[in-house]
Parts: sequence; C-alpha cells; structure tokens
Amino acid sequence: MRAADVLAALIAASLPWSTTAPSVFVGLWLLAVTPTIDWRDYGRRLTQPAYALPFLMLLLAVMGMLWSDGDWADRLHAVRPVAKLVLIPPLLYHFSRSERGYQVCLAFLVSCALLAVYSWIVLFDPTLKLTATASSGVPVKNYIDQSQEFTLCVFALALPALSFWRGGSTIATIACLALIGLFLTNMVFVAFARTALLCIAVLLTLFAWRHLSRRAALLLLAGVIAASALAWTSSPYLRQRITDIVVEYQHGREDISRASTAQRLTYWRKAATAFAKAPLFGHGTGSIKRQFERAASQESSLDAEIVSNPHNQTLHVAVQWGLLGVTLLCALWIAHLRLFMDDGLAAWIGLVVVVQNIASSLLNSHLTDFHEGWIYVLGVGVAGGMALKTKASPDY
Repeated sequence: MRAADVLAALIAASLPWSTTAPSVFVGLWLLAVTPTIDWRDYGRRLTQPAYALPFLMLLLAVMGMLWSDGDWADRLHAVRPVAKLVLIPPLLYHFSRSERGYQVCLAFLVSCALLAVYSWIVLFDPTLKLTATASSGVPVKNYIDQSQEFTLCVFALALPALSFWRGGSTIATIACLALIGLFLTNMVFVAFARTALLCIAVLLTLFAWRHLSRRAALLLLAGVIAASALAWTSSPYLRQRITDIVVEYQHGREDISRASTAQRLTYWRKAATAFAKAPLFGHGTGSIKRQFERAASQESSLDAEIVSNPHNQTLHVAVQWGLLGVTLLCALWIAHLRLFMDDGLAAWIGLVVVVQNIASSLLNSHLTDFHEGWIYVLGVGVAGGMALKTKASPDY
C-alpha cells in the first residue's frame, strides 16, 4: 500500500515535466497495487457507473475498429488514448482505502510551483530550457499543458485559502494566495493558453456558486474585474494573445501559420459533416484522419489540411462512435461529477478536475490528449477515492 502511494505521488510529480516518466511510474504502480486488491470487493464496485464507464469506453473503442475504414495503424493508435481511462477504477479503489491521497495532490502542486518558477527563469534565459519548445517561457511540453496545470492549481488552492481566512489562519492564507499569485502572474505575463480563459470563467462561477454568499460573490466579481483590467493594461503579451483571435479568424485561410481560430472552425465543420453521415455508430475507431482526407479541398491551405484531431472532445468521439459514443462520454462525465457533489477539499479538487476537463474539451480533445487526459485520470482517481472514503466513514 505504501509503495503504491509513493508511486502515485511520483506519477503526479513527474506529470508536469515528462511524458515518459509518468508512463513508467504507472506501470510500476499497477505492479505494486495489484497484490493489495480484494478482487471480490473490486468486482462488486465495478457495477457502479464511475467504475464501469471507463471500461465501456475502452470496449467501444476496441469494437469500433471492426467497422472503421481507417488504416490499422490509425485504429490501434486511436485506442491508446482511451485505454488510460481504465486506470480510474483501480485508482478509485486504492485511494478509497489509502490515507495518503492528499500527499499525491501536494506532490502535483509542488511540482507545478517549481515549474512556474523555472518558467520565469527560462523566459529571461532560454538557454536553460530542458528541451526545445515553441514558447520562450515554457521550459517543457507546451503552453497549453502548462496553462491547464496552473489553472487547476489556482482553483484547487482557492478553497483552502478561503477556509484558512475564515478560520483566522493568516500565514496559511497568505501562503495559499502567494501560490495562486505565482500561477496567475505566470499565465498573464509568460505563457497563456486561451482555452484557460474559458476554464477560469467557468471555474470562477462554480467557486462562487458552491462556496460564497451572494455578497461575497459580488465582491469577488468586482475584484476579478479590477484584476482583469490591471492585467490587460500591464501585459502586452496578454493583449496580443486575446486580440490575435480576430486576426487568426480573418487571415487564417490565407496564412495557415496564423490560423489557430480559423483552424478550429474548419475542423469542427468537417467533423460535424462526417458525423452527420454516420450519426448512430460513427465511422469507427481511428477514422478521423480518413474522413478529413475525403473532405480535403484545394480552395485554401486550410481546407486541404488533414488532421486526426478535430480539437473538440465531443466531435472527436462523435466522428468515431456516433451518438453511442457521445452518450457514453456524457455518462462518464456525469458519473464522475456525481462523485464530487459533497463538501470537503477532496470533493472540490475532483470537481475542479472534471469541470475543467469538460470546459477545455469544448476547444480541445482534452480527455484523450496525453497530458490533460492523465490529469483527469489521476485527479478523478485520487480525489474520487478520497471522496468515497469520506462517504464510507462512520462519521459521515
């Protein structure tokens, strides 16, 4: 049990920095946790939607290969992002018995804080980067992954900050606010993904609804408006990121290198057209690339582009598995949301993880992307296990 807890913490700590290390630690974690499982008890829990739906998603992905018209390499490649979801049930089971769930969350928080500091360092001295990245203030991976991590940390810390303030713990409140400030200033001045802007708006609303009175919510709104105005006037980088949306939409068809907004709209249109041709069961696992090949035209470089990711999770599922897949996807999100409807820090962290994934999946395929997908798996598994443990306690 202790080895499994330590390895889960190592997965969380390595996730902001690497893709290889978390995969290695996941394999070791499975080896460590397997002997601790009471298989009869685990089998009974698999009847619960939160446990069962990840396996149903994988089963659909495997069966979808049978009616896919994509290449076999594409079919097999499309199964892999879904396969990681089946790690959620053993994580739920393990952390419903473990006493060290918060240490895993803390490992992720500390790792992200170190990344934020390092991000400022490489902004001024790019030669100190560990790997070559496209953005100057992003030392590893990309600015979208970094922004998603920092947004999650900001809102995970929001409830402890509020609780410490209400309890009169001044030093603890200041520490939480300092960490929140570290993450927010990094996004404002160093590296910012516009998907995070949508997530921040949704999560702010959720926080106010769940934890604030009407008067406190209005004060928060006023503070957010003031802070946003200050960030807008003081950060040329932030202004450019926001105003580029219009530029990318207007000129994306002529210059694909500046086409982020226009690309998404084109991807969504093509994916929706493909879905309409096979609405019930889709075109099969790994068929997205083939559908974009058929929809390609020579009207512009953007219309001729062929991708295997429509940058919307619902369309990503709909093209491959139709309404059946979309129904399972929504059921998965709802089942995991229901794990976190109670009070408490574990429930709040899990709720932030799920809601952030749903919001960001409007603009990306974040459930099946590697980095954001593993954040979802680990966050739901660890926080969900802690929430289940709280519900099962005699004092609940």
